[in-house]
Amino acid sequence: MTTMSYKGYTATIEYDAYAGIFHGEVADIRDVVTFQGKSVAELKKALAGSIEDYLAFCKQRGEEPDKPFSGQFVVRTDPALHKDVSNAARRAGVSLNKFVTATLEKAVRR
Repeated sequence: MTTMSYKGYTATIEYDAYAGIFHGEVADIRDVVTFQGKSVAELKKALAGSIEDYLAFCKQRGEEPDKPFSGQFVVRTDPALHKDVSNAARRAGVSLNKFVTATLEKAVRR
């Protein structure tokens, strides 16, 4: 599997040897946006067309299109843990946001 990007959207690409065609799907959004092509040039054109169609469709309906990873998410946790993490951030001399971000970065890079 490989990836391709257009306007900040990333798509995963797979090859169907039986059909002799590449299939792609935009990743990391709730909506389903797909495309296909027989060559890299066709894939690039199809991805761009699918994204442009998606954006136009959302505009027509008066909806905001999904954006891949805004960088914000809500985490619900036990109040005691919230307090402990907040205190740890304060002791480290950083904001709660920076502390949580650094901790998450360490966890995913292990």
